[in-house]
Amino acid sequence: MRKRDHNVLTNAASLLICGLLAGVVVAAAAFPAVAMSGLAAKAGAETFGALPKELTVARAPQISYLLANDGRTPLATMFDENRRDVKLKDIAPVMRDAIIAAEDHDFYKHNGVDLNGVARAFVNNSSGTTDRQGASTLTMQYVRLAIAYSATHPADVVAATEDTSARKLREMRYAIQIDKELSKDEILERYLNIAAFGNGAYGIFAASQVYFAKHPSKLTIEESAMLAGLVKAPSAFNPTTRSGYPQAVARRDYVINNMYEIGKITKEQADTAKAVKLKVVGKRAPNGCVDTYKKDWGFFCDYFYRWWMQQETFGSTSYDRERRLKSGGFTVITTLEPQAQNAADRAVRKNLGVNSKAARMVAVVEPGTGRVRALSVNRNFKLDDPDNPQNKPHSDPKQRRKNPNKRGNYPNTVNPLLSGGDGITGYQAGSTFKMFTIVAALEKGIPLSYTINAEKQFRSEYIIDSSSPAACKGTHFYCPTNASDSMVGVHNMWTAFGRSVNTYFVPLQQQVGADNVVKAAKKLGINFRAQEDLDLEKGAEQWGAFTLGVSQTMPLELANAYATLAADGKYCEPIPVQEIRDPDGKKLDIANPRCEQRISTEVARAAVDAARCPVGDSSSTSKCGGGGTARNVRGIVDAPVAGKSGTTDSEKSSSLVAMTKQYSVAGIMADPDWPQTTQKMGHNEPTGINPPVYETLRDAMKGKERINFTPPGNKIREGDQRRIPDVKCVSVDQAKSRVEGAGFDAVVSSNKVPSTCPANTAAGTSPDGRTIKGGVVMIQVSSGAGNTPKPGSTGTPPTNPGRPPGRPGG
Repeated sequence: MRKRDHNVLTNAASLLICGLLAGVVVAAAAFPAVAMSGLAAKAGAETFGALPKELTVARAPQISYLLANDGRTPLATMFDENRRDVKLKDIAPVMRDAIIAAEDHDFYKHNGVDLNGVARAFVNNSSGTTDRQGASTLTMQYVRLAIAYSATHPADVVAATEDTSARKLREMRYAIQIDKELSKDEILERYLNIAAFGNGAYGIFAASQVYFAKHPSKLTIEESAMLAGLVKAPSAFNPTTRSGYPQAVARRDYVINNMYEIGKITKEQADTAKAVKLKVVGKRAPNGCVDTYKKDWGFFCDYFYRWWMQQETFGSTSYDRERRLKSGGFTVITTLEPQAQNAADRAVRKNLGVNSKAARMVAVVEPGTGRVRALSVNRNFKLDDPDNPQNKPHSDPKQRRKNPNKRGNYPNTVNPLLSGGDGITGYQAGSTFKMFTIVAALEKGIPLSYTINAEKQFRSEYIIDSSSPAACKGTHFYCPTNASDSMVGVHNMWTAFGRSVNTYFVPLQQQVGADNVVKAAKKLGINFRAQEDLDLEKGAEQWGAFTLGVSQTMPLELANAYATLAADGKYCEPIPVQEIRDPDGKKLDIANPRCEQRISTEVARAAVDAARCPVGDSSSTSKCGGGGTARNVRGIVDAPVAGKSGTTDSEKSSSLVAMTKQYSVAGIMADPDWPQTTQKMGHNEPTGINPPVYETLRDAMKGKERINFTPPGNKIREGDQRRIPDVKCVSVDQAKSRVEGAGFDAVVSSNKVPSTCPANTAAGTSPDGRTIKGGVVMIQVSSGAGNTPKPGSTGTPPTNPGRPPGRPGG
């Protein structure tokens, strides 16, 4: 409708008359005895003249929608008031007619204030009747609501609704202003979007959904009449309550009769509509992360909420940010991928329900973007009911002794078990941290082929408490061992990582500097939250066990660290959103990936090449040497994979990372309530951590392209290769001299091998042929038994030593 011209004299007269009458009407309501005195008129005129000239209208609170990454699948809704603005053209014409019939018959005739209505109210209210009448038009009602929503102080909200002459005058003044500035249809659209309809529904869109589960464009006559009747008294006319239902029907029929009286429907339509039994089929909109559309998606929703609350873009305080989320009307397309999320949800609960003390926690990150595709744990995302608690007793005996009634966080919790915060500092991820030693070594120029003689026990230079079981007997030096004696021998990074050889990685870390390994972990996104880890970080050069994964981390951080390697060294901050649009459809830049190159492409590719060995894949040079601590992953996922498993002492926690070029999946299994649990957190079926990881990756990869990892260059893979001298049948001392003279680190094997060479002479070397300059070359000693050993067979690791259950290092 075109904005109408207004005669200046007419408006002025309306203002004066309304100002005087308003003072009289309100006075008549409150003080009948003085209603006709000059006092009321004088008060009204003075108050009216003091009003501000313009009404500033703020947008009413809007509901924010969270969707999955497909832009269609609902995740959650967030709101203070369930409201979503719609255009008038998207509202059924009968709904427009119904609200006019219910609230303001002359809406299209007056200039924002109905003078006849004011006069009628004055006469009625001064007559002594108990049936009070108002004179508010739809425009005045809209003004009242707009003032309340634009208020910046609670007192202003009260002033917008208090029954005083000042309030009436303000509404009249601004109603005339609004009527001049907007068309009638524009005013009607705004009113329908701002009015309250009860049951948490604000605006016609929410009301249509809550009561009838339909879009407002689909409303029928009887449905429109019921909704229009609600705005007068939503609580009294609430059709969802026993007492309110008959009143809602009566009010609906009253509105239908009015629609007929003003000529909007026929008598036949009115009778037919009133004959329809009122049936409310909708329900209150879900609100927040404890009420997600799929119950298992609460942990991802909570991660999004916590991310939002950290973004200064949405306000300088946490209060401002929360209000922006719950009233800003945003459409948020999150990074949650239903295929991956559903896969993780199934996998973490398979053979291990929500009542287990052990938490299986799985995070999925997309390499190259940091987009978090899934977060899942075998817990219910909800608060425990204090009146009818479901949670089991706390698993930590010390906590139970302090408080026998203390309960654990299972089966219900809203703690951020996968991302950290609120006292959740993380879990030990074991040998998955050996990856950071590889990265630090590669950055120092040490290639993948670098060999170390992995002994049964390595006496390091790291100083620890002499009473520690990890100290060499009678010393204060850290002396790690392996999970199996079969791991003893010469290893390179491929074989050592594949078999998780502790006595390879501790000396390698010592060579490159533990502080540099810690820096590599931090570059890849590992954070330290536990005070013990923060203290050790200050003296990181002495953090000898760091490479074995003794610090705490979160599944999300671990997945993202490995994702950085899969993305050729491009680190991307983990992010739960891929698009955010405001109510006007404007796209916000804050959802863009936040990435930077943290390590070189060649270092990342080399690290991934080594990481193919633990999960049963083949490196680009096929130097894995067989085996692998989680070697069944490649066959199950049926795609090029890389990753690493990890276990802590006594299996207090277990972990596995498995990744393709499209997904990095990290799982940690631990007891969040009691890190020092006596329960063993295993790897394999039926209840270990490995199945949830590889099953999640397998199902996420369904229908996806199989992309191979790019192999590293020869230099970072092989380094400066030199020929190993021939030492066959010479004395051990002479053999050692030749090997060291060629630039290698010579060691003598403690085991003798069958050989045609005389006993106690050199039978050969391992490796033989060529190896990296400065690398370890083991001299094999002949037993004189007469059989020549196969080159490279002695001193090299066995084909498939594996990792015996119950031993650390995995």
